[in-house]
Amino acid sequence: MPAAPARPGPRSGSVRSGVQSIERAFELLQALAVEPAGLTELAGRVDLPKSTVARMLGTLEGIGAVVRDDDDRTYRIGMGLVELAGAVDASAALATLVRPHLTDLADRTGEAAGFSVPTGYSMHYLVQVESSNAVQVRDYSGLTVPMHIGPSGLCVMSLWPDDDVNRYLRRPLESFTPHTVNDPTMIKKRLEEIRDTGHIWIHEEFAEGISSVAAPVFDQARRALGAIHVHGPTYRFPGSNGSDAIARLVMDAAERVSARAHSYTREPTSPARPTDPRRNGK
Repeated sequence: MPAAPARPGPRSGSVRSGVQSIERAFELLQALAVEPAGLTELAGRVDLPKSTVARMLGTLEGIGAVVRDDDDRTYRIGMGLVELAGAVDASAALATLVRPHLTDLADRTGEAAGFSVPTGYSMHYLVQVESSNAVQVRDYSGLTVPMHIGPSGLCVMSLWPDDDVNRYLRRPLESFTPHTVNDPTMIKKRLEEIRDTGHIWIHEEFAEGISSVAAPVFDQARRALGAIHVHGPTYRFPGSNGSDAIARLVMDAAERVSARAHSYTREPTSPARPTDPRRNGK
C-alpha cells in the first residue's frame, strides 16, 4: 500500500497561517484607508466571513491600528497607525530639510556631518553627508546606538526630565571603546554642560580614533527632534580650526534647522525638558 502523503508539521502550518493572517489584516487596513465602514460592509469589501473580520478587527482595535465609532459602529484607521506613518514621514522630511545644512557643515569643516533622531533609549543615525577630504570616516547612516554613546544622544538626554534621566542611568550602560563614559554621575555632569553651552564634544568614545561634536535640533515646543553632529579622525579634528569655532558652526546649523522644523510633529520618545540649553547665551 502506498504511503499516505506527508502532512505539514505544526511549524510549517503555523507559519503559513501567520502569513495569511498578516495578508488579511493588511487587506482590512487598506479597505479602511479608503473609507470607514461597518463590519458587514467591510467583510463584503475584502470577501471574508464576518466572523473572521470581526476577530481580526478586535485584534487590530486592541493595538490601536483601528478604532470603532460607538455611535454608528463603523471602523476607521486608528491613531496607532497614523502616528507610526507620521513618524516615518516626519523623519524623511527632516532628512530632506537638514541635508543642505549638513552639506554646508561638511564643506566648512572638512569633515562628515550627520543628523540623528531619538528612538526609545537609542539614537538612530538618519543621514550623513561626506566631506571632500581624501581620508573619510565610516558612513554611520542607519546605525542605532544607546543614548549615552555619542554626543547626539547626550544632547537629546539633556532635554529629558530628571526622572527619565535617572531611569535610563539605572540600566546597564555599555561601552563602545575604553574611553566611553558610562558612569552615571559623570553623564549627569555632561548633560548639565550641554544645557549651559548648547553642545558637547566627545573624543574616541563612540569609535576609537574618532572625535565628534553635536548640538540639538528642536521643534516648536522646544523638544529635541534630534541632533546635528560633525565627526572626523581625532588626529586632525578639531585641528587648527579650533573646537569652539566648529561647535559654533554646528550650533548655528542646528538653530537654522530648528527655526524651519516647527511644522514637524515627530514626537520624542521621552518628554523633553522645557528649558533651552542655550539659556545662558553661550
